[in-house]
Amino acid sequence: MTLEQLAKDISATAEAEAKATIKAAEAEAKTILAEAKARAESIKGDASGKADKEADQIAREMVASARQANQKEILVARRGELDATLATACSMLGDASLAGRASLLKSLVKKANSLGEGKMVLRPTAIDSAALQDAAKGFTMGDEVDGLGGFILEAEDGNLSFDLRFDTLLKAAWIEQRAAVNETLFG
Repeated sequence: MTLEQLAKDISATAEAEAKATIKAAEAEAKTILAEAKARAESIKGDASGKADKEADQIAREMVASARQANQKEILVARRGELDATLATACSMLGDASLAGRASLLKSLVKKANSLGEGKMVLRPTAIDSAALQDAAKGFTMGDEVDGLGGFILEAEDGNLSFDLRFDTLLKAAWIEQRAAVNETLFG
């Protein structure tokens, strides 16, 4: 074999090996590209699914938050109405021309007669001081106290007292009857 023939054979073999290597590399590149595309699609699908789940979760949270905010606004509005109702009742009780005021004071004095033993001091509110001078003759009259009406009954030694002022009685009744008032106002 000649040198020229040997060079041609080596060249042909190298060329054949190069073509085979290139063909194998192209096939491997196609496989890698297909795997990369499949992986990208998988990642895209996972990301899309995760984004959908997060969007659904955020939507649920926003709806729940809006409901909670609405409930809070309703409660605040109801509280405002309850406070206004109490303020109206206080205003009515603090009015000297309240119908039935004299009979209310008489019933409180009657109750005071059953509460106190021994010498008791009746401390009237300013608004009812004159009316109680006549109605409570069995008690020593003391200094005036603040309030919407009524009086405080105290033992002479100060050890015992009964608060029969309208505002105190109203607050006690309000606490006791708040559920009924709420039901009446809001159903």
